[in-house]
Amino acid sequence: MIEKMDKRIRAAQFRLRMAKAMEDGKVSQSALARQVGVDRSTISQLLTDDGARLPNAHVVGACASALGVSADWLLSLSDRPESAAELLAGSLSLTEAPRALVDERIFDWHQEAAGYKIRYVPATLPDMLKTRALLEWEYAPHLGRTADQAIGASEDRLTWMRSAQSDYEIAMPLYEIHSFAHATGYYHGLSLEVRLEQIDHFLSLTEQLYPRLRIYLFDAKRLYSAPVTIFGPLMCVFYAGGHYMAFRDKGRIETFTRHFDTLVREADMTARHFPTHLRQLRAAIGGT
Repeated sequence: MIEKMDKRIRAAQFRLRMAKAMEDGKVSQSALARQVGVDRSTISQLLTDDGARLPNAHVVGACASALGVSADWLLSLSDRPESAAELLAGSLSLTEAPRALVDERIFDWHQEAAGYKIRYVPATLPDMLKTRALLEWEYAPHLGRTADQAIGASEDRLTWMRSAQSDYEIAMPLYEIHSFAHATGYYHGLSLEVRLEQIDHFLSLTEQLYPRLRIYLFDAKRLYSAPVTIFGPLMCVFYAGGHYMAFRDKGRIETFTRHFDTLVREADMTARHFPTHLRQLRAAIGGT
């Protein structure tokens, strides 16, 4: 909510902020007058007039543009001098997302958020919970001859992420774990041996790490989520295939945190029941 301000105070604040912006940018009155398209005397009057009158919107906007600040800041409607474009650029970053295991960017974000709760909707099964055999099956076509080295290096990062004292909440659609268990869709061709080993690995991790690790399954026919990771109050990152889109502004982080909370609240399978569901899937595909 914008605080109501007396006109004289706002006008005085305008003069102070305009003078500061000129000083910071080393812009003279004559130079600013040329850029704004007014006489130098007009700029001088804006800086020295002690009345309550503010310049018209066109002049304010032109001054703000010439000085590289926002008109809202000059008018005391914002405490941030950056323009809207600069604020957006600062709150949103776009980086490449290589088809690789826990790339450096993702690992850096996890290190930055160590100790915070991390909420995660993976694109497939969560990489940090996969067995080496599943990782080799999934990533070898993309990593070529360096697959073994890449997986070995990634295992060190995944080990760090598991021990970083962050709570992890993971939400996945029901069909993902079912497709994996039955080797359909994305997991077509995955051997029964690898699937059983992975289910046992899931069971072991959920028993060891609960309640720090909680996995929920939601019905994608009722709810939808793009792959996203929310790093506590610091940022939320969307996986868009070839790139990550990272937001750091508080409003968006809160919005997507609420979205994730909805996935958890309306999950068909809670974290407490996830191990039971895994055992049922294991029995269904022939495990003993």
